[in-house]
Amino acid sequence: MSVNGRRAAVLGSPIAHSLSPVLHRAAYAELGLGDWSYDRFEVDEEALPGFFEQLGPEWAGLSLTMPLKRAVIPLLDSVSGTAASVEAVNTVVRTGDGRLTGDNTDIPGMVAALRERGIEQVESAAILGAGATASSALAALARICTGEVVAYVRSEARATEMRQWGERLDVDVRTADWADAERALHAPLVIATTPAGTTDALSHAVPERPTTLFDVLYDPWPTTLAARWSAYGGAVVSGLDLLVHQAVLQVEQMTGRTPGPLDVMRKAGERALAER
Repeated sequence: MSVNGRRAAVLGSPIAHSLSPVLHRAAYAELGLGDWSYDRFEVDEEALPGFFEQLGPEWAGLSLTMPLKRAVIPLLDSVSGTAASVEAVNTVVRTGDGRLTGDNTDIPGMVAALRERGIEQVESAAILGAGATASSALAALARICTGEVVAYVRSEARATEMRQWGERLDVDVRTADWADAERALHAPLVIATTPAGTTDALSHAVPERPTTLFDVLYDPWPTTLAARWSAYGGAVVSGLDLLVHQAVLQVEQMTGRTPGPLDVMRKAGERALAER
């Protein structure tokens, strides 16, 4: 990196699996930003304040993954309404006057990934899971879903959380037991937010004419559910699609410039996954 270069990075724990460096570096190359660098750092909640204390003026921004999306909020000067709506920040940008601002590009990234596949609006939807990604999915559905969202969860505590998020985001949320999750597959839009392997047992229940599945995983890919869904002719949006769309928004905020075609970043991600 040159003396005048700018720095950015992704922080989290674990972080070795992150594709963010691949995507952001591909965008920098496309934009001709040869003096920009993007790295990854293993940082947990305890180490996060210390990392922020040593950030110099060369730092343009940070991407954050688990478990830092909520822990970072007290360290910031301001947070966008989008990030505040789900109490989760995945993007930090240093402004010209040195202030640190937080945003959430996962939510508009989800909306953009669906729009790329022609999904502008749905009458109802189903969410598999109830973790942090599920709340972002609810926030995305607040923008495109005109009716009920059914969340399939494993505990009453999780059910309560999802209903509370629904009230906060003004989404009509009904919760159902995970034992009935096969019913979710008949919704106009299904968003799977669960860890790898969790939805494998549902693949036998994919309907003959599936609609759209948004599976937020990207490694391993395809998931068993996504493979069956695609084989039956349904539309599938992947976690890589989400990662690319939210990364484009991060690059725009950090560099002030819009990357070229999405395919440049997507293909870079696909190559990196193929090499694993």
